[in-house]
Amino acid sequence: MFKRLGQGEQLIKVACLMEIVSDILSPILSVAYFLVIAHFIMSWLIRFEVLNIRQELVGQIWYTLERILQPVYSRIRRFMPDLGGVDLSPIVVLLGIVILRNLIN
Repeated sequence: MFKRLGQGEQLIKVACLMEIVSDILSPILSVAYFLVIAHFIMSWLIRFEVLNIRQELVGQIWYTLERILQPVYSRIRRFMPDLGGVDLSPIVVLLGIVILRNLIN
């Protein structure tokens, strides 16, 4: 009823599975990378008062990015030392995304 696969056939199936996982994860990681970069740039522009979060569109984009990224940042902040006003969690997330991209490609 069930045919046992040879070692070569098993390797081909694993390679196909890895390619499928890579095809799924690559665009997700690209979107995550873009969101972190956008959040990082917006935080600086808001801090230097180039952007104002009281403007409707800016506020909506900012709060959406905050809701998406804060759960990720908060998990990383637990393990990072307190550096005062400097938040390195976005940089750690970007590094993690780059490492994952290199591993799957």
